[in-house]
Amino acid sequence: MVIDHTERVPLGGTGLAVTRLSLGGASIGGLFRAVEDADAVDTVGHAWSMGVRSFDTAPLYGYGASERRMGAVLSLRPRDAFVLSTKVGRLVRDRAAIPPGADIDRQSLDGREDAYYVVPPDVRIVFDYSGDGVRRSIEESLERLGLDRIDIALIHDPDDHWRAAIDGAWPALEQLRSEGVIRAVGAGMNQSAMLTRFVRETTMDVVLVAGRYTLLDQGALADLLPACEERDVAVLVGGVMNSGVLADPRPGARFDYGPASSEVIERARRIGEVCARHDVPLRAVAMQFPMAHRAVVSLVAGVRSIAHLDEYPRLLAHPVPGDVWAELRAEGLIARDAPVPAATQ
Repeated sequence: MVIDHTERVPLGGTGLAVTRLSLGGASIGGLFRAVEDADAVDTVGHAWSMGVRSFDTAPLYGYGASERRMGAVLSLRPRDAFVLSTKVGRLVRDRAAIPPGADIDRQSLDGREDAYYVVPPDVRIVFDYSGDGVRRSIEESLERLGLDRIDIALIHDPDDHWRAAIDGAWPALEQLRSEGVIRAVGAGMNQSAMLTRFVRETTMDVVLVAGRYTLLDQGALADLLPACEERDVAVLVGGVMNSGVLADPRPGARFDYGPASSEVIERARRIGEVCARHDVPLRAVAMQFPMAHRAVVSLVAGVRSIAHLDEYPRLLAHPVPGDVWAELRAEGLIARDAPVPAATQ
């Protein structure tokens, strides 16, 4: 299976089309370690030059930095030439202006050694899945991006906020879609169960599932992906390296944003051994595997550098013999009913 990263794929029935490779904005926002503005902007510009035309970001990523950095490039490009998604549910707020009792994201508190992003001293993240919060979030995102519209709005990680998301954020997004303010609506999460519930209980267009349909974790295969196929909901897959353990399965590797357990590292190592026996890069197999499912339209690459980004087209097109998939299945390392790419030599 040779994947052309620039191929445009329809996003369900929205009229939008995304490239098979999308650029994700978490890493250029400074996930786990800081990124300089210039380096982040250069990475976005390089993605454009290599034919990537779909981009995903969020207010959470670097507390607005990711949106500003993407906007520095995309605001200079023809607006109809690309598809942009951002997220709602978290607002970037000056800490002095946050009212008592606000639902502050604990990741943005001072002194968190496990914080995903460097926390600016005067800023906090406040959860807000209300209708008003959604509208404010989109207005503020547009200001940071320097654009006049976004294409896709995703409810961002409402794991502990289901009721607010389904009663507040969802109706607001549905209304904005009906008014033509946005073209498509959906949700982005690191779990499949709640995404499946959204798909079955709403008329969402798209979901972004991170880490739950990978070589290491195929949880979405049982619930989310069949629901999306049934309802013609497009699937974006992120986190295909599971925070890095699939790129380099060694002690100290990350899995789902935290330290990987010995069991996870061992499973990733076994997958790597199969790939090594066939002289195929583990990362190529990890990138190509989720793309074989009919519901998946794009792989969202969260990279922080040009060098890292340049690996994706090469590895997406790297030949993978059918014996690799057969051996992974025989050893119980991928689900028996998981579709696999057509063999290439």
